[in-house]
Amino acid sequence: MARVKRGTMTHKRHHKILKLAAGYWGGKHRLFKTANEAVAKSGNYAFRDRRAKKRDFRRLWITRINAACRANGMQYGRFIEALTKAGINLDRKVLSDMAIVDADGFASLVERAKAQLASA
Repeated sequence: MARVKRGTMTHKRHHKILKLAAGYWGGKHRLFKTANEAVAKSGNYAFRDRRAKKRDFRRLWITRINAACRANGMQYGRFIEALTKAGINLDRKVLSDMAIVDADGFASLVERAKAQLASA
């Protein structure tokens, strides 16, 4: 039976990890053991933060909508409730952008929401 030398596969595996760790500080991009730990941690952080980013942006959009609503004399919660009852299906990202870019359009939405609450 032929002898199997495993250096080639080990080198490939190490090279793959070191390539992923390129740009890391100090030994983390040079030494396999520390690079392996750093790459594993960075993968976990990336996975976690892809989900956290969605929460962070939603929080930012709500803050912006709330500020624009209060400038037009309405609370955020009442505004969202009125939009739902009026059948206006705009998500928070669009409402936030509208509050910044198109203040007049957002003010008209707030007026429609106030009318909806007054009629109910």
